[in-house]
Amino acid sequence: MRNNSLIAFLFSAFVICLAVIAVAASSKIENGSTTRSAEEVYDKYCASCHGKDGRAKTMKGKFSHARDLSDSKWQDDVSDERIFNSIMNGRKVGGNMPAFGKKITEQEAESLVTYVRGLR
Repeated sequence: MRNNSLIAFLFSAFVICLAVIAVAASSKIENGSTTRSAEEVYDKYCASCHGKDGRAKTMKGKFSHARDLSDSKWQDDVSDERIFNSIMNGRKVGGNMPAFGKKITEQEAESLVTYVRGLR
């Protein structure tokens, strides 16, 4: 009887370990598959207002007073930190840009800063 209890306990522990490993592996796969390029993130969240070329000539961009990201003077005056903060926290000054901090990762926001710099 004692051996049966030990076997049942070990079997239960083994099944629990397998379940934990399966959950950990699936989250690792999900996290790895959600890594998106800056262009993908820009196209999904930014282009509707700022346009593919960053010039904010879209209807939605005109309505929301979106920033022309290709503007050389603005590019010279703004810091990478400010661009990053605007992406993550949004801006209400001079326009109405929503926050994307809950939709993208910090790494994706950092890559967007570099992408925005390339729109000059």
